[in-house]
Amino acid sequence: MARFLFTMLVVNDLGLPTRMVPIARALADRGHDVGVFNPAPAPMQLIEEAGLRGVLMPDLPLPTPVMDIALANRAWDVEEFFAGFYSDANFLRGMTDISLSVIRDFAPDVVVDSFSLTDCLAARILKLPLVTINQGTFHPASRGFKFWEAERPAHRASTVAFVNQIAAEHGAGPFARSADLMAGDLSLIVGTPETDPMESPTPPVAYVGPAVWQKSNAELPAWIDALGREKPLIWLYAGNPRYGGESVGPTPFDSIVVIRAAIEALKDEPVNVVLTAGHQAMPKEIGTLPPNFRSVPYLPGLAMAARSDLMIHHGGYSSVMTGLAAGTPAVIIPTATERESNARRMATLGAAEVVMPTSTPDGDKTIDPEEFSAKVKQVLKSPTHRAAARKVAASIHQYGGVTEAARRIEEFAASQGK
Repeated sequence: MARFLFTMLVVNDLGLPTRMVPIARALADRGHDVGVFNPAPAPMQLIEEAGLRGVLMPDLPLPTPVMDIALANRAWDVEEFFAGFYSDANFLRGMTDISLSVIRDFAPDVVVDSFSLTDCLAARILKLPLVTINQGTFHPASRGFKFWEAERPAHRASTVAFVNQIAAEHGAGPFARSADLMAGDLSLIVGTPETDPMESPTPPVAYVGPAVWQKSNAELPAWIDALGREKPLIWLYAGNPRYGGESVGPTPFDSIVVIRAAIEALKDEPVNVVLTAGHQAMPKEIGTLPPNFRSVPYLPGLAMAARSDLMIHHGGYSSVMTGLAAGTPAVIIPTATERESNARRMATLGAAEVVMPTSTPDGDKTIDPEEFSAKVKQVLKSPTHRAAARKVAASIHQYGGVTEAARRIEEFAASQGK
Protein backbone atom coordinates (compact mmCIF):
# COMPACT_ATOMS: atom_id res chain seq x y z
CA MET A 1 0.00 0.00 0.00
CA ALA A 2 1.14 3.54 -0.77
CA ARG A 3 1.24 6.70 1.33
CA PHE A 4 -0.42 9.68 -0.36
CA LEU A 5 -0.43 13.32 0.71
CA PHE A 6 -3.17 15.40 -0.92
CA THR A 7 -2.33 19.10 -1.08
CA MET A 8 -4.03 22.13 -2.62
CA LEU A 9 -3.96 25.91 -2.63
CA VAL A 10 -5.03 26.85 0.90
CA VAL A 11 -8.09 29.04 0.44
CA ASN A 12 -11.14 29.11 2.68
CA ASP A 13 -13.68 27.80 0.19
CA LEU A 14 -14.77 24.36 -1.00
CA GLY A 15 -13.77 24.54 -4.66
CA LEU A 16 -10.55 22.51 -4.53
CA PRO A 17 -11.51 20.26 -1.57
CA THR A 18 -14.69 19.23 -3.41
CA ARG A 19 -12.56 17.62 -6.15
CA MET A 20 -9.78 16.28 -3.90
CA VAL A 21 -11.69 14.81 -0.96
CA PRO A 22 -13.64 12.14 -2.92
CA ILE A 23 -10.48 10.88 -4.64
CA ALA A 24 -8.60 10.84 -1.33
CA ARG A 25 -11.50 8.96 0.25
CA ALA A 26 -11.52 6.40 -2.58
CA LEU A 27 -7.80 5.70 -2.12
CA ALA A 28 -8.22 5.42 1.66
CA ASP A 29 -11.05 2.93 1.08
CA ARG A 30 -8.64 0.87 -1.03
CA GLY A 31 -6.37 0.57 1.99
CA HIS A 32 -3.84 3.29 1.26
CA ASP A 33 -2.47 5.69 3.87
CA VAL A 34 -3.91 9.12 3.00
CA GLY A 35 -3.56 12.58 4.48
CA VAL A 36 -5.11 15.83 3.25
CA PHE A 37 -3.58 19.26 3.79
CA ASN A 38 -5.85 22.29 3.71
CA PRO A 39 -6.17 23.70 7.25
CA ALA A 40 -8.59 26.51 6.31
CA PRO A 41 -11.85 26.23 8.33
CA ALA A 42 -14.36 25.32 5.59
CA PRO A 43 -12.12 22.74 3.86
CA MET A 44 -11.30 21.11 7.20
CA GLN A 45 -15.02 20.54 7.79
CA LEU A 46 -15.27 18.70 4.48
CA ILE A 47 -12.13 16.67 5.23
CA GLU A 48 -13.50 15.68 8.64
CA GLU A 49 -16.92 14.85 7.17
CA ALA A 50 -15.20 12.40 4.84
CA GLY A 51 -13.43 10.71 7.73
CA LEU A 52 -10.01 11.59 6.35
CA ARG A 53 -6.88 12.60 8.23
CA GLY A 54 -6.49 16.35 8.08
CA VAL A 55 -2.86 17.46 8.15
CA LEU A 56 -2.40 20.56 10.29
CA MET A 57 -0.38 23.69 9.60
CA PRO A 58 3.21 23.23 10.83
CA ASP A 59 4.55 25.29 13.71
CA LEU A 60 6.29 27.81 11.49
CA PRO A 61 5.82 31.57 11.24
CA LEU A 62 3.32 32.54 8.57
CA PRO A 63 4.90 34.93 6.08
CA THR A 64 3.27 38.30 5.55
CA PRO A 65 1.09 38.02 2.43
CA VAL A 66 2.16 40.28 -0.42
CA MET A 67 -0.36 39.89 -3.21
CA ASP A 68 -1.83 41.75 -6.14
CA ILE A 69 -5.34 40.35 -5.77
CA ALA A 70 -6.68 42.54 -8.56
CA LEU A 71 -4.17 40.98 -10.97
CA ALA A 72 -5.06 37.47 -9.85
CA ASN A 73 -8.73 38.30 -10.29
CA ARG A 74 -8.35 39.53 -13.87
CA ALA A 75 -5.53 37.11 -14.85
CA TRP A 76 -5.37 35.99 -18.46
CA ASP A 77 -4.08 32.55 -17.43
CA VAL A 78 -2.50 30.58 -14.60
CA GLU A 79 0.85 32.32 -15.11
CA GLU A 80 -0.69 35.72 -14.38
CA PHE A 81 -2.79 34.32 -11.54
CA PHE A 82 0.32 33.15 -9.71
CA ALA A 83 2.02 36.47 -10.44
CA GLY A 84 -0.80 38.17 -8.56
CA PHE A 85 -0.97 35.62 -5.75
CA TYR A 86 2.80 35.49 -5.15
CA SER A 87 4.07 38.96 -6.01
CA ASP A 88 6.91 38.92 -3.47
CA ALA A 89 9.88 36.55 -3.23
CA ASN A 90 9.90 36.43 0.58
CA PHE A 91 6.20 35.57 0.72
CA LEU A 92 6.67 32.80 -1.84
CA ARG A 93 9.75 31.54 0.02
CA GLY A 94 7.91 31.45 3.34
CA MET A 95 4.96 29.55 1.89
CA THR A 96 7.35 27.13 0.16
CA ASP A 97 9.07 26.50 3.51
CA ILE A 98 5.67 25.58 4.95
CA SER A 99 5.01 23.23 2.03
CA LEU A 100 8.42 21.61 2.46
CA SER A 101 7.78 21.11 6.17
CA VAL A 102 4.34 19.55 5.60
CA ILE A 103 5.63 17.16 2.96
CA ARG A 104 8.76 16.17 4.86
CA ASP A 105 6.80 15.52 8.06
CA PHE A 106 4.18 13.39 6.32
CA ALA A 107 6.83 11.59 4.21
CA PRO A 108 4.51 10.51 1.39
CA ASP A 109 5.36 8.15 -1.43
CA VAL A 110 3.38 10.40 -3.79
CA VAL A 111 2.20 14.01 -3.55
CA VAL A 112 -1.25 14.57 -5.10
CA ASP A 113 -1.88 18.27 -5.63
CA SER A 114 -4.50 20.66 -6.94
CA PHE A 115 -3.39 24.19 -7.86
CA SER A 116 -0.81 24.82 -5.13
CA LEU A 117 2.29 26.37 -6.65
CA THR A 118 4.31 25.98 -3.45
CA ASP A 119 3.32 22.36 -2.80
CA CYS A 120 4.23 21.41 -6.38
CA LEU A 121 7.50 23.31 -6.08
CA ALA A 122 8.25 21.56 -2.79
CA ALA A 123 7.52 18.14 -4.34
CA ARG A 124 9.97 18.93 -7.17
CA ILE A 125 12.61 20.13 -4.68
CA LEU A 126 12.21 16.92 -2.69
CA LYS A 127 12.20 14.85 -5.91
CA LEU A 128 8.95 13.13 -5.00
CA PRO A 129 6.51 11.69 -7.56
CA LEU A 130 3.80 14.27 -8.26
CA VAL A 131 0.22 13.81 -9.47
CA THR A 132 -1.74 16.95 -10.29
CA ILE A 133 -5.55 17.04 -10.35
CA ASN A 134 -6.88 20.17 -12.02
CA GLN A 135 -9.39 21.63 -14.41
CA GLY A 136 -8.15 22.09 -17.94
CA THR A 137 -7.44 25.83 -17.65
CA PHE A 138 -4.94 25.18 -14.83
CA HIS A 139 -2.76 22.91 -16.98
CA PRO A 140 0.06 24.49 -19.03
CA ALA A 141 -1.38 22.90 -22.19
CA SER A 142 -4.43 25.12 -21.78
CA ARG A 143 -4.83 28.22 -23.89
CA GLY A 144 -5.65 30.14 -20.73
CA PHE A 145 -8.72 31.53 -19.01
CA LYS A 146 -9.62 34.06 -21.71
CA PHE A 147 -10.08 31.57 -24.53
CA TRP A 148 -12.56 33.92 -26.24
CA GLU A 149 -9.87 36.51 -26.97
CA ALA A 150 -8.17 36.20 -30.35
CA GLU A 151 -4.59 36.19 -29.13
CA ARG A 152 -2.73 35.36 -25.96
CA PRO A 153 -0.87 38.48 -24.77
CA ALA A 154 2.82 38.21 -25.52
CA HIS A 155 3.90 39.83 -22.25
CA ARG A 156 2.08 38.56 -19.18
CA ALA A 157 3.03 39.04 -15.57
CA SER A 158 4.89 36.06 -14.11
CA THR A 159 6.43 35.04 -10.80
CA VAL A 160 8.74 32.48 -12.41
CA ALA A 161 11.83 34.53 -11.51
CA PHE A 162 10.93 34.17 -7.82
CA VAL A 163 10.11 30.48 -8.32
CA ASN A 164 13.49 29.82 -9.91
CA GLN A 165 15.30 31.85 -7.27
CA ILE A 166 13.79 29.71 -4.51
CA ALA A 167 14.20 26.47 -6.48
CA ALA A 168 17.91 27.26 -7.00
CA GLU A 169 18.34 27.76 -3.25
CA HIS A 170 17.37 24.09 -2.91
CA GLY A 171 19.27 22.79 -5.92
CA ALA A 172 16.18 22.46 -8.12
CA GLY A 173 14.83 23.99 -11.32
CA PRO A 174 14.89 26.04 -13.38
CA PHE A 175 11.37 26.18 -14.79
CA ALA A 176 10.35 27.96 -17.98
CA ARG A 177 7.01 29.07 -16.46
CA SER A 178 5.36 28.91 -13.07
CA ALA A 179 2.45 27.18 -14.81
CA ASP A 180 4.72 24.27 -15.73
CA LEU A 181 4.56 23.17 -12.09
CA MET A 182 0.86 22.38 -12.63
CA ALA A 183 1.92 19.49 -14.89
CA GLY A 184 2.62 16.49 -12.70
CA ASP A 185 4.36 13.24 -13.55
CA LEU A 186 0.72 12.30 -14.03
CA SER A 187 -1.85 15.04 -14.73
CA LEU A 188 -5.55 14.28 -14.29
CA ILE A 189 -8.15 16.67 -15.69
CA VAL A 190 -11.44 16.55 -13.79
CA GLY A 191 -13.45 17.33 -16.90
CA THR A 192 -13.69 16.15 -20.47
CA PRO A 193 -12.42 17.39 -23.84
CA GLU A 194 -15.87 18.92 -24.26
CA THR A 195 -15.85 20.90 -21.01
CA ASP A 196 -12.09 21.47 -20.80
CA PRO A 197 -10.52 21.67 -24.26
CA MET A 198 -6.74 21.96 -24.27
CA GLU A 199 -4.06 22.49 -26.89
CA SER A 200 -2.68 19.05 -27.80
CA PRO A 201 -2.49 17.48 -24.33
CA THR A 202 -0.35 14.35 -24.40
CA PRO A 203 0.28 11.61 -21.86
CA PRO A 204 0.78 11.69 -18.96
CA VAL A 205 -2.38 13.87 -19.18
CA ALA A 206 -5.72 12.10 -18.86
CA TYR A 207 -9.32 13.24 -18.64
CA VAL A 208 -11.21 11.50 -15.84
CA GLY A 209 -14.49 13.43 -15.72
CA PRO A 210 -15.94 15.24 -12.70
CA ALA A 211 -14.92 14.54 -9.13
CA VAL A 212 -17.50 15.94 -6.70
CA TRP A 213 -17.65 15.10 -3.01
CA GLN A 214 -20.80 13.68 -1.48
CA LYS A 215 -21.10 11.05 1.24
CA SER A 216 -22.48 7.76 -0.04
CA ASN A 217 -25.40 7.93 2.39
CA ALA A 218 -26.07 11.65 1.92
CA GLU A 219 -29.70 12.73 1.94
CA LEU A 220 -31.41 16.06 1.63
CA PRO A 221 -33.28 17.25 4.73
CA ALA A 222 -37.01 16.56 4.88
CA TRP A 223 -37.87 20.25 4.63
CA ILE A 224 -36.62 20.25 1.03
CA ASP A 225 -39.32 17.75 0.05
CA ALA A 226 -41.83 19.70 2.12
CA LEU A 227 -41.32 22.66 -0.22
CA GLY A 228 -43.24 20.70 -2.82
CA ARG A 229 -42.86 20.91 -6.58
CA GLU A 230 -45.54 23.45 -7.44
CA LYS A 231 -42.92 26.21 -7.54
CA PRO A 232 -39.47 25.98 -9.15
CA LEU A 233 -36.67 25.21 -6.69
CA ILE A 234 -33.54 27.32 -7.14
CA TRP A 235 -30.27 26.45 -5.44
CA LEU A 236 -28.33 29.63 -4.76
CA TYR A 237 -24.73 28.66 -4.03
CA ALA A 238 -22.68 31.64 -2.90
CA GLY A 239 -19.29 30.16 -2.06
CA ASN A 240 -17.36 32.53 0.19
CA PRO A 241 -19.31 35.83 0.26
CA ARG A 242 -16.45 37.79 1.86
CA TYR A 243 -12.97 36.28 1.64
CA GLY A 244 -11.50 38.94 3.87
CA GLY A 245 -14.35 38.91 6.37
CA GLU A 246 -16.67 41.82 6.99
CA SER A 247 -14.00 43.84 8.81
CA VAL A 248 -11.61 43.84 5.83
CA GLY A 249 -14.05 45.03 3.19
CA PRO A 250 -14.52 43.94 -0.42
CA THR A 251 -12.06 41.77 -2.31
CA PRO A 252 -12.36 41.09 -6.06
CA PHE A 253 -13.15 37.39 -5.50
CA ASP A 254 -16.11 37.97 -3.13
CA SER A 255 -19.37 36.27 -4.09
CA ILE A 256 -21.75 38.46 -2.12
CA VAL A 257 -22.84 39.99 -5.44
CA VAL A 258 -24.49 36.65 -6.25
CA ILE A 259 -26.58 36.74 -3.06
CA ARG A 260 -27.57 40.36 -3.51
CA ALA A 261 -28.62 39.78 -7.12
CA ALA A 262 -30.76 36.77 -6.27
CA ILE A 263 -32.52 38.54 -3.41
CA GLU A 264 -33.30 41.57 -5.55
CA ALA A 265 -34.56 39.53 -8.50
CA LEU A 266 -36.36 36.67 -6.76
CA LYS A 267 -37.81 38.04 -3.50
CA ASP A 268 -41.27 38.52 -5.01
CA GLU A 269 -41.20 35.69 -7.55
CA PRO A 270 -43.16 32.42 -7.24
CA VAL A 271 -40.04 30.33 -6.58
CA ASN A 272 -38.35 28.67 -3.61
CA VAL A 273 -34.71 29.58 -3.10
CA VAL A 274 -32.28 27.57 -0.98
CA LEU A 275 -29.11 29.50 -0.14
CA THR A 276 -25.91 27.75 0.94
CA ALA A 277 -22.38 29.14 1.25
CA GLY A 278 -20.24 26.05 1.82
CA HIS A 279 -19.76 26.28 5.61
CA GLN A 280 -19.24 30.06 5.40
CA ALA A 281 -20.88 32.53 7.76
CA MET A 282 -23.57 34.64 6.14
CA PRO A 283 -22.54 38.33 6.24
CA LYS A 284 -24.64 40.50 8.52
CA GLU A 285 -25.08 43.00 5.69
CA ILE A 286 -27.43 40.53 4.00
CA GLY A 287 -29.97 41.07 6.77
CA THR A 288 -33.26 39.18 6.92
CA LEU A 289 -33.91 36.98 3.91
CA PRO A 290 -37.21 37.17 2.00
CA PRO A 291 -39.93 34.64 2.97
CA ASN A 292 -39.29 32.47 -0.11
CA PHE A 293 -35.59 32.08 0.80
CA ARG A 294 -34.09 29.58 3.21
CA SER A 295 -30.42 29.54 4.21
CA VAL A 296 -28.37 26.63 5.61
CA PRO A 297 -24.58 26.32 5.85
CA TYR A 298 -24.17 23.23 3.67
CA LEU A 299 -26.11 20.64 1.68
CA PRO A 300 -24.88 17.58 -0.28
CA GLY A 301 -24.14 19.09 -3.65
CA LEU A 302 -25.02 16.36 -6.13
CA ALA A 303 -28.31 15.61 -4.38
CA MET A 304 -29.23 19.28 -4.15
CA ALA A 305 -28.32 19.97 -7.77
CA ALA A 306 -30.40 17.00 -8.93
CA ARG A 307 -33.42 18.21 -6.94
CA SER A 308 -33.15 21.79 -8.23
CA ASP A 309 -34.66 23.31 -11.34
CA LEU A 310 -31.88 25.90 -11.56
CA MET A 311 -28.52 26.69 -9.95
CA ILE A 312 -27.26 30.24 -9.43
CA HIS A 313 -23.59 30.57 -8.56
CA HIS A 314 -20.30 32.43 -9.06
CA GLY A 315 -18.80 30.24 -11.76
CA GLY A 316 -16.42 28.21 -9.61
CA TYR A 317 -15.33 25.06 -11.41
CA SER A 318 -16.68 22.69 -8.76
CA SER A 319 -20.05 24.46 -8.85
CA VAL A 320 -20.08 24.12 -12.64
CA MET A 321 -19.24 20.41 -12.54
CA THR A 322 -21.74 19.71 -9.76
CA GLY A 323 -24.49 21.17 -11.92
CA LEU A 324 -23.35 19.38 -15.06
CA ALA A 325 -23.02 16.05 -13.25
CA ALA A 326 -26.66 16.40 -12.19
CA GLY A 327 -27.85 17.75 -15.54
CA THR A 328 -29.05 21.01 -13.97
CA PRO A 329 -28.78 24.33 -15.85
CA ALA A 330 -27.41 27.50 -14.29
CA VAL A 331 -27.35 31.27 -14.31
CA ILE A 332 -23.81 32.35 -13.46
CA ILE A 333 -22.38 35.63 -12.16
CA PRO A 334 -18.62 35.05 -12.54
CA THR A 335 -16.46 37.03 -10.14
CA ALA A 336 -13.00 36.42 -11.69
CA THR A 337 -11.61 35.67 -15.15
CA GLU A 338 -11.08 32.01 -14.19
CA ARG A 339 -14.76 31.80 -13.23
CA GLU A 340 -15.77 33.70 -16.35
CA SER A 341 -13.92 31.08 -18.36
CA ASN A 342 -15.93 28.31 -16.69
CA ALA A 343 -19.17 30.23 -17.19
CA ARG A 344 -18.52 30.85 -20.89
CA ARG A 345 -17.81 27.16 -21.42
CA MET A 346 -21.17 26.34 -19.81
CA ALA A 347 -22.91 28.87 -22.03
CA THR A 348 -21.16 27.49 -25.13
CA LEU A 349 -22.51 24.05 -24.23
CA GLY A 350 -26.00 25.57 -23.92
CA ALA A 351 -26.30 24.69 -20.23
CA ALA A 352 -26.11 28.18 -18.72
CA GLU A 353 -26.69 31.89 -19.10
CA VAL A 354 -24.07 34.37 -17.92
CA VAL A 355 -24.51 37.79 -16.31
CA MET A 356 -21.26 39.74 -16.05
CA PRO A 357 -20.75 41.93 -12.96
CA THR A 358 -19.09 45.33 -12.97
CA SER A 359 -16.73 46.67 -10.31
CA THR A 360 -17.73 49.60 -8.14
CA PRO A 361 -15.31 52.34 -6.96
CA ASP A 362 -15.01 50.72 -3.51
CA GLY A 363 -13.89 47.39 -5.00
CA ASP A 364 -17.25 45.65 -4.71
CA LYS A 365 -19.24 44.22 -7.64
CA THR A 366 -22.75 44.80 -8.92
CA ILE A 367 -24.92 43.61 -11.81
CA ASP A 368 -27.86 44.73 -13.91
CA PRO A 369 -30.84 43.31 -11.95
CA GLU A 370 -33.16 43.39 -14.95
CA GLU A 371 -30.74 41.38 -17.09
CA PHE A 372 -30.27 38.87 -14.29
CA SER A 373 -34.01 38.50 -13.68
CA ALA A 374 -34.68 38.01 -17.39
CA LYS A 375 -32.06 35.28 -17.67
CA VAL A 376 -33.33 33.43 -14.61
CA LYS A 377 -36.84 33.39 -16.11
CA GLN A 378 -35.45 32.38 -19.50
CA VAL A 379 -33.65 29.32 -18.12
CA LEU A 380 -36.57 28.29 -15.92
CA LYS A 381 -39.10 28.49 -18.75
CA SER A 382 -37.09 27.13 -21.65
CA PRO A 383 -36.44 23.37 -21.89
CA THR A 384 -33.35 23.82 -24.04
CA HIS A 385 -30.94 24.64 -21.21
CA ARG A 386 -31.94 21.61 -19.15
CA ALA A 387 -31.77 19.40 -22.23
CA ALA A 388 -28.27 20.67 -22.94
CA ALA A 389 -27.18 20.12 -19.33
CA ARG A 390 -28.51 16.58 -19.38
CA LYS A 391 -26.74 15.87 -22.65
CA VAL A 392 -23.44 16.98 -21.13
CA ALA A 393 -24.16 14.93 -17.99
CA ALA A 394 -24.59 11.79 -20.08
CA SER A 395 -21.25 12.46 -21.75
CA ILE A 396 -19.11 13.31 -18.75
CA HIS A 397 -20.10 10.27 -16.70
CA GLN A 398 -18.49 8.01 -19.30
CA TYR A 399 -15.04 9.10 -18.10
CA GLY A 400 -15.19 7.31 -14.76
CA GLY A 401 -14.83 10.24 -12.37
CA VAL A 402 -13.54 9.47 -8.89
CA THR A 403 -13.14 5.74 -9.52
CA GLU A 404 -11.03 6.31 -12.62
CA ALA A 405 -8.92 8.97 -10.91
CA ALA A 406 -8.20 6.69 -7.95
CA ARG A 407 -7.34 3.80 -10.28
CA ARG A 408 -4.88 5.88 -12.28
CA ILE A 409 -3.21 7.29 -9.15
CA GLU A 410 -2.93 3.81 -7.65
CA GLU A 411 -1.36 2.46 -10.85
CA PHE A 412 1.00 5.44 -11.00
CA ALA A 413 2.17 4.81 -7.42
CA ALA A 414 2.76 1.16 -8.23
CA SER A 415 4.83 2.14 -11.25
CA GLN A 416 7.05 4.20 -8.94
CA GLY A 417 7.70 1.08 -6.87
CA LYS A 418 5.43 2.25 -4.04
